[in-house]
Amino acid sequence: MSAGLFALLDDVATLARLAAASVDDVGAAAAKASAKAAGVVIDDTAVTPQYVQGVAAEREVPIIKRIAIGSLRNKLLIILPVALVLAQWLPWLLTPILMVGGTYLAFEGAEKIWEKVGGGHGHSADTSHGAHGGEHGGAHDGAQEGAADDAVDPAATEDRLVAGAVRTDLILSAEIMVISLNSLDASSFLERLLVMVIVAVVITAVVYGVVALIVKMDDAGLALAQRDSPRVQSFGRALVRAMPRLLAVIAVVGTVAMLWVGGHILLVGVDELGWHAPYEAVHHLEEAVHDALGAVGAAAAWVVNTFFSAVFGALVGAVVVAVVSVVHRVRG
Repeated sequence: MSAGLFALLDDVATLARLAAASVDDVGAAAAKASAKAAGVVIDDTAVTPQYVQGVAAEREVPIIKRIAIGSLRNKLLIILPVALVLAQWLPWLLTPILMVGGTYLAFEGAEKIWEKVGGGHGHSADTSHGAHGGEHGGAHDGAQEGAADDAVDPAATEDRLVAGAVRTDLILSAEIMVISLNSLDASSFLERLLVMVIVAVVITAVVYGVVALIVKMDDAGLALAQRDSPRVQSFGRALVRAMPRLLAVIAVVGTVAMLWVGGHILLVGVDELGWHAPYEAVHHLEEAVHDALGAVGAAAAWVVNTFFSAVFGALVGAVVVAVVSVVHRVRG
C-alpha cells in the first residue's frame, strides 16, 4: 500500500514537472509572439493618448480604462476566434490578411509624412473614419460634429470618444494578434489558444498602462510643482514642460513604426507569395552587416532590416496615398 502511494506521488510529481514545462513553453512562446508585434504595439501606444487630449483631467484614466476593456474585448471575443480558425483550417489566408494590414499601416505612415512635408490635410477622417488614423478621424471627428449636441451631455461625448478609440484599436489589435499568431511554432490548438490569450492580456495591460502614465504625467508634474521643496517643484515643472515634447517624440516613433512594421510585413509576405527579390536583397545585406561588425553586428543588422523595411513601407504607402488622392479628386 505504501509502495502504491509512493508510486502515485511519483506519477503526480512527473505530471507536475510536465505541466511546469508546458507553462514555461507557453510563457516563452507568448514572449516571442509579443516581441514580433512590438512595432504595432509602439504604434498603438503612440496613437491612443490623442483620444484624451482636451478631456477633463479626472476623466482621463476612466476613459483609458474603458478603451482598454474594449481593446481586450476586441482581441479575445472578435479577433482571436477568427484568427485561430484561420490558422487551424485556412492558414494560407494569414499572409494575405497580414499584407492587407501591412499596406494599411504603410499608407497611414506615408500619409502622416505627406501631411508634414507636403501640407496635405490627409484623408484618414474620410477613408478610415474611426480606424487607425485616430487623431484625424473616428472619435475626434465625431466629437467635433456632435459638439453642439453633446455640450450639455459630457457622457455622450465620452461614449463617442471611447467608441472611436475602440474602433481604432480593432485594426491595430488585429495586426498584433495575427502577427503574434503567425510567429508561433505551437502545433496544438490549445497551446495556441493559451499563448494568444496571454499575449492579448499582457499587451493590452502594457499599452494602456503606459498610455495612462503618459497622459497623467503633466498632472503629476503640476502636483509636484506645488510642493514645498524647491527641487521637487523644479522636477514637477520639468515634467510639465516635457509633456508636449514627449508626445511629439511618440508621434514620430509611431509613424516610423507604422512604416517599419507595414514594410516588413509586406517584404515577408511577397517573399512567401513567390516574389523573392526584395526580401532576399534586404536579407543578404542584413547578413553581410551582421558578419562584418562582430559584437555589434546583431544590432546593426536589425537597424538595416528596420531601415529598408521602413523604406519599402514608405514606397508602398506613397503609392496608396497617391491613389487615394486621385480617387478623392475624381469624386470631387
